Amino acid sequence: MTAPARCYRRLMSWNRARRNRILRGGAILAVALLVLSGCGGSASGPSGGESASGAWPPSQGRGKCAVSKQENVPATMRDGVVLKADVYRPKTGDRVPVILMRTQYGKAEAQVKPYRYQTPEWFASHCYLVVVQDIRGQGASGGTFTEFGNDRDDGYDSVEWAAGLPGSNGKVGMYGSSYVGATQWLSAVTAPPHLVTIVPSNTSSDYYDGWTYEGGEFRLAFVEPWAMGTIAETAARNRGDTATAKQLLADEAQYTRWLGYRPYQQFPPMRPGDPNVAPWFFDWIRHAARDDYWKQWSIREHYPDVKIPVLDFEGWYDAFLAGGTENFSGMVRDGGTAQARANQRLVIGPWDHVGWGRPGSGVSAPMLAAVGPAGDSPVNDLMLGWFDHFLKGQDNKVAGQPTVDYFLMGANKWKSATAWPLPNTRWTTYYLSGSGANGLTGRLGALTTAPPKDPQQPDTYDYDPLNPVPSAGGHSCCGASSGPQGPYDQYVVEQRSDVLTYTTAPMSADTELTGPTTVKLWAASTAPDTDFTAKLVAVAPDGSTVNLNNGIIRTPFRDSLEHPTPTVPGQPYQYTIQIWPTSYLVRAGSRIRLEISSSDYPQFAPNPNTGQPFGASADTQIATQTILHDAAHPSSVVLPVIPAGGAASSRFPMAAMK
Repeated sequence: MTAPARCYRRLMSWNRARRNRILRGGAILAVALLVLSGCGGSASGPSGGESASGAWPPSQGRGKCAVSKQENVPATMRDGVVLKADVYRPKTGDRVPVILMRTQYGKAEAQVKPYRYQTPEWFASHCYLVVVQDIRGQGASGGTFTEFGNDRDDGYDSVEWAAGLPGSNGKVGMYGSSYVGATQWLSAVTAPPHLVTIVPSNTSSDYYDGWTYEGGEFRLAFVEPWAMGTIAETAARNRGDTATAKQLLADEAQYTRWLGYRPYQQFPPMRPGDPNVAPWFFDWIRHAARDDYWKQWSIREHYPDVKIPVLDFEGWYDAFLAGGTENFSGMVRDGGTAQARANQRLVIGPWDHVGWGRPGSGVSAPMLAAVGPAGDSPVNDLMLGWFDHFLKGQDNKVAGQPTVDYFLMGANKWKSATAWPLPNTRWTTYYLSGSGANGLTGRLGALTTAPPKDPQQPDTYDYDPLNPVPSAGGHSCCGASSGPQGPYDQYVVEQRSDVLTYTTAPMSADTELTGPTTVKLWAASTAPDTDFTAKLVAVAPDGSTVNLNNGIIRTPFRDSLEHPTPTVPGQPYQYTIQIWPTSYLVRAGSRIRLEISSSDYPQFAPNPNTGQPFGASADTQIATQTILHDAAHPSSVVLPVIPAGGAASSRFPMAAMK
């Protein structure tokens, strides 16, 4: 048995054993589940193209070209600022295409670890001119760093500069993950003439909605540790401020302490009032709605400006999955050329944000690592085939029609479709029913296909911002030990009196759920501003559970992310909660559960319930929440059920590239 499989079985055995007791204490984070199960370390063993030692990157698969490297090659932007890049040159007399990465995480690292891309030298050996550039104000590059602010103009200028490098044939493709995916989209919306294609991974469609905020609520566990311990710290080193850089690293090492700090507008690690450290962070706090500050960088409003093919990689527990699926469907619908609309491809695997689920990465949730080689990311080989097709003109099968390759968890199989959401989706409505719907009391609510007819008493609970529901997995960022991400058993969470559960009868047949889930929740609150959360959960016959994905709505944002309006205390409203997509085979005899609550900490900032401007105060108050599910208020969840059938493969279908 492989180490990930042993880890998974140990975790599940522990989950079953603990059902006879309720764990007590403070917030239970995903990392606690790792530690308690003894599965916190790196798993061993080969996976896919990795060597037997688990080393990354693997050495095999190199191309025919020898490669030389030039460091700190300058590129002058339109305003005179000089950015620096490392250039990897294939030794060939032919002019070759360029592959460009624009990163804020260090050009020397080039997002190789943990377990991500092959090295730039490896791609250059396939006879590409590979350019890895530090963005403005980071690494070796000049200028002042600000997140998002310069990457459109600098992206355009850098693409055109790279196209003109000696040895270039003038065709440029881009690649990279997370913010390095954002630098691609922000370049693409400016339509540089020599940009032919991009390959973004794990990135979003909007930097307010689904990046910094979700459903109007601040994505705390992602934004704070990432901002202070990564980009603010490296920007400080870039400008020579070693004291601030050292302080930020020390603060980031105590991120669990700082996650509890209020108010956010006075967050000490970012030194409010010092314009040199992180003024952009406090802009994010002040702009708590999707106003013009955020719209200036939005991708979703600019698909017609993008006229090129896109290959997009996402993960089912990734921090930016919803935006990645939106980018695919938006480009298929509104891309700026017929060629662009026809040549969109989306790959979604059993991955979180950083390690892409590979056993041995040391950052994946045990249930993801236990998937094993079937879930290995094909990013390097598929990306190389994509570039060969669009930059070199090779006649392979990587493109030609919109394609979605997705991993069906629970079955551990790869499947394909031609649209997102899948064109054969049967949107199936289940209605909330029952009373006293929480596990602590032993009474469980139900999900039924029949709408409520008889009068039903509502369910109530008290939400205390000082005692929020702990995150147990989810789609945060940027590692399972820091931001809650990945699948975990939900038993401990479901014992709380402020978590309501509604569960189907056992499935009569295997049921595939693939796509987004929408909750229409009728609810009232004693607070003028609060949150409601929803989580989709699969329940095995033995009672063990796994979170599939989750969503949240901050109540003033019920109608608009741009124009929030307070709610009237005590008045029922219908809230739409978008649970992010999943793909999971619910086996016959298993059940589907919906959890409803008002907090998910630290994945999201706990709403203080006061109605004061976001981040301005440390005050809190307890809110009494009422969930209605009667004939006049038919709360429901719409599930993406996929009919049985269709070809599936236990490995990613790389043969389709030939």
